[in-house]
Amino acid sequence: MEIKVSRNGGNLRIKWQLSQIDIRLSEIKEVSMDDTYGGEEKQEIRIGFPYGHTDRVVIKTSMETYILYTSNGGMKEKVLSFVEAS
Repeated sequence: MEIKVSRNGGNLRIKWQLSQIDIRLSEIKEVSMDDTYGGEEKQEIRIGFPYGHTDRVVIKTSMETYILYTSNGGMKEKVLSFVEAS
């Protein structure tokens, strides 16, 4: 039940359960870790189970902010590698 991220052309693809979200890599403005539990903004799109996961990766785009709840310690670095390679 872990979140999977991959690169699909010019998009970052996030898969979790039966959901699939594509974000244009060119629209990603910032990738960071969140030390708060629920995020800073109420309008963030939350992906994953918030309980039992230690890491929260925040992806900010020009339109949306996504929070990925994960136990995969390398998720932020993986997303950054896709953004830098675009």
